[in-house]
Formats: sequence, C-alpha cells, structure tokens
Amino acid sequence: METLDYNVFAEKCVADLKILQEKFQKDYDLDWYEDWFYNQATGLLTFSTNEVKLNFKYFQVGSFSKKSDTWKWSWANDHTLDNVKETTKVIREFGQSSNFPKLIEGCFPSDEFEAWEFTAISAKIANGIGVYRPVDDEQLKIFLVLTELVDNESAQKTKDKYVECGIHEYRRRAFICQHLTTKKIVGFEEAFETYEDMELGDEDDFQAWCTKCEMERQKEDGWNDKSEAFAKIKLVCEKCYFEMKESNLGHK
Repeated sequence: METLDYNVFAEKCVADLKILQEKFQKDYDLDWYEDWFYNQATGLLTFSTNEVKLNFKYFQVGSFSKKSDTWKWSWANDHTLDNVKETTKVIREFGQSSNFPKLIEGCFPSDEFEAWEFTAISAKIANGIGVYRPVDDEQLKIFLVLTELVDNESAQKTKDKYVECGIHEYRRRAFICQHLTTKKIVGFEEAFETYEDMELGDEDDFQAWCTKCEMERQKEDGWNDKSEAFAKIKLVCEKCYFEMKESNLGHK
C-alpha cells in the first residue's frame, strides 16, 4: 500500500478547498449578510440581514492563538462543547492511521497558514460544504467547517430548545416547579428518567417537580389548572436542572 505524504495531501486539500469555497460563496453570497452568530450549544452558524436568515450546521476544527503562535485542535479543547468537536476525532483517527503527527497532537507551535491547512484537511475528510472563520477576536482565531444548510423553520425549532442562563450561559431548556432548589431537599419527580447530555426527542423537554407538587398532581388526577397553579412551572437551563436533581436525590 502506498504511503500517503502529508505535504502532498495537505496541498491537495488546500487546492480543493479553494474550489469548494468559490462554489460555496457563489451559492450563498455570505458577504450580503450584515450579521453572523455561531453557537456551540445548537451547533448552528446563522447569517442574517434584518429578517432574512441563513443557517448552517458546523463543527469547530480548532483555534489559532496569535498571542502564543499555537494551534489547538477542538478535540483537545475543554472549552469546546462535545457536539461541535466530535467530528474532529475522526480527523485525529485519520491522522493516526496515516501517521500524520500534526493531526494527532492536541496543541503545538504553528502559524495561520497551517491553521487554514488543517481546516482544508478537515473539510476534505468530513465532506464539508464550506468553511468560515468568525472575526470576533484578533488574538484567537476560530476555524469552522460547515456541513449542511438548515432551513429556517428547523433551525428555529433547534434554537427554541435552548435558553440563556445567567450562570451557565446557553444551554438546553428545562422546566421545574417553583419549589425546586439546590438549597433545600424537597423531592424530585420527573416526567421521565433523565441523565446529563442525553438525547431528547423533538417533542421532549426536561421536566421535574417536587414531592408536594406530585401529591397535588395525583390529587387532581394529573396536571390541570389547579395543580399547575400550585406548581408554577418555570424555565431554567439543563445544567441548573441537574444541579437541583443532584441536590435533591444525592446523585453523583
């Protein structure tokens, strides 16, 4: 079996990315949009001008620090959420099978040219439809590979599943009764058994209430105006939800 040369492979990926990016720009004309926003929790990159929006699924390849002149793969970055760095593990596996150290080491001295090279390689391996580098920090440059276009309705449904928390930033939404807290044990009843980072169906949400609310719910033979008024369900983030679950049930 012929050994793959890294430099030859990387050069080919960069050349292919130039062609891919020209088509991508022609198809979507990103320069027309005034604003952009990417969110690790939803895994969506959104471009917008007034009410016109364009959404893509993406994964985060890695980051280049101008301050330290180093590259860090997303799979090695604890600050990058799993759902937007999972694909980079495939890049690493390819590097291991091909004996390409630069695709295996988590963080090392590099430059911005190589950062684009790594992005081109990632786009090639993951069959990306385009790449994007958000300009939000001159010292730390983030590199994204876009994998598919998402229609506005589907994108909004995804975004609606998330809530901005003052403590935990942007997380999936959850619903709890007014009595649940991390400071006092009041019991913890759930709509279904849950665990952190579990996959949810399109119609499912994390839902929990205390023992007294459960007693009221049973007395009313389910949720109705009276039992719901007693519970006064409120919105929290997923992380808050599981902190309350651990406090009330002692789960580790």
